[in-house]
Amino acid sequence: MKVLLVNGSPHQNGCTYTALQEIADTLQSEGIASEIYQLGIKTISGCRGCGACSKIGHCVIEDGVNEFVEKAKEFDGFVFGSPVHYASAGGSITSFMDRVFFSAFMSGRGGVFTHKPAAAVVSARRSGTTATLDQLNKYFTISEMPIISGRYWNMVHGHNADEVRQDLEGMQNMRILARNMAWHLKCWEAGKKAGVELPKQEEIVLTNFIR
Repeated sequence: MKVLLVNGSPHQNGCTYTALQEIADTLQSEGIASEIYQLGIKTISGCRGCGACSKIGHCVIEDGVNEFVEKAKEFDGFVFGSPVHYASAGGSITSFMDRVFFSAFMSGRGGVFTHKPAAAVVSARRSGTTATLDQLNKYFTISEMPIISGRYWNMVHGHNADEVRQDLEGMQNMRILARNMAWHLKCWEAGKKAGVELPKQEEIVLTNFIR
């Protein structure tokens, strides 16, 4: 079992990375492999709303999103991390997640994420964290992904990596989150071995309010 952790910060070894690394270390102690995927300073375009992904099977923009969706097939769980910018997720990871989840759904590859557990982790110097968590969690709830929580909201505080490591409660919560993720994955694996089937899927129904 493997978990993919996405660092949506432009800083490779900054605050968000520090939180994700604590999760990765704890997952390893629980026998769960993980990998940190770094967005960094790549230019990630926003969704054009062109709908091409429903016709060609992937996003028309070639900037790493399609490669990520393919990579995601190899993983059993996900953690998306973001810094807080103006009480919301950073621009790069917002554009990234918009297109990852929309193109996967529209191209018929939504199963890449369906029923797989996910968590959002955010870092801030001071505030805006809960609003950012609410924003990121919506990608999971629309994709039938169980949300993994800790003992508190999944956040750390600090102006730099050293200060984040001093946020003892925040770092503890990263470890709790990781153990909860590991437990969920182990239960899922045990269920599959016991013959527990995934929920029945219905044909998608879309209702427009204005006709």
